[in-house]
Amino acid sequence: MTGQNSATASDYVFDNDGDHSSDQHHYLARLLDPLTFERLALTGVGPGWDCLEVGAGGGSVALWLAERVTPGGRVLATDIKPGLIPSRPGLTVARHDIVTDPLPEGAFDLIHARLVLSHLPRRREVLRRLRAALRPGGWLQLDEIDITRWVAPPPSGGPGEEVYAAYVKAMARVLGAAGSDPTWGGTAARDMAAAGLTDIDRTRWTEVWKRGSAGLGLLISNSHHLEGRLLEAGMTLGQLREVREVMSAPGFSAPSFEIHSILGRRGRDD
Repeated sequence: MTGQNSATASDYVFDNDGDHSSDQHHYLARLLDPLTFERLALTGVGPGWDCLEVGAGGGSVALWLAERVTPGGRVLATDIKPGLIPSRPGLTVARHDIVTDPLPEGAFDLIHARLVLSHLPRRREVLRRLRAALRPGGWLQLDEIDITRWVAPPPSGGPGEEVYAAYVKAMARVLGAAGSDPTWGGTAARDMAAAGLTDIDRTRWTEVWKRGSAGLGLLISNSHHLEGRLLEAGMTLGQLREVREVMSAPGFSAPSFEIHSILGRRGRDD
């Protein structure tokens, strides 16, 4: 639900030019940055490293990397619509489609992509291209979600459960209709290994979202951002207004989707 690298910009459901794009990236950063940064730190990223941030979205991860690779390193942050990525020393911003545009081979010590490849029908091809862009011994980190168990209604039995479940299921239909696979996080490690990456290390994280949390803030923002698509997926305006009220109500809570963070490495002798 972030980044904008896709087969064509129009295929991607979350548009960086949308009225709610900044809110979306704000909540994604609050929700995911702590785990992303913790995992990136495991690679040892530091001064002198050359890094690629694919589908950089609002730029929070690219900025974090840029602070760590200076002096002597660089971060290339790419997106189909890179207008929300801020400029900083050591950070280069470029318009780039990871599916169709060329990448230099053997150029990066670390590549990171968050919630990007699950939106790409040609994700396995992209994985092979990302591996080729790593230097021998370089790291690839993918952060993705799996909504396999999230689509069920929350088990609390509280008010709003029915409309919340309808919203979650409609969101899954919207993503699927656009060619995304929001369950791919659960199998991404297997595909990384099949692409030739080694030293695969995966962690899975979930939490309970309550009023005011980044997770529910993201879902409320998405209900506005994707309103037209959600209506096409079978929701009504009344249901969307109701589910926004439900997710903002005191006492409401719901389980998060699963977040998978996977590290893999190009072999040193590769």
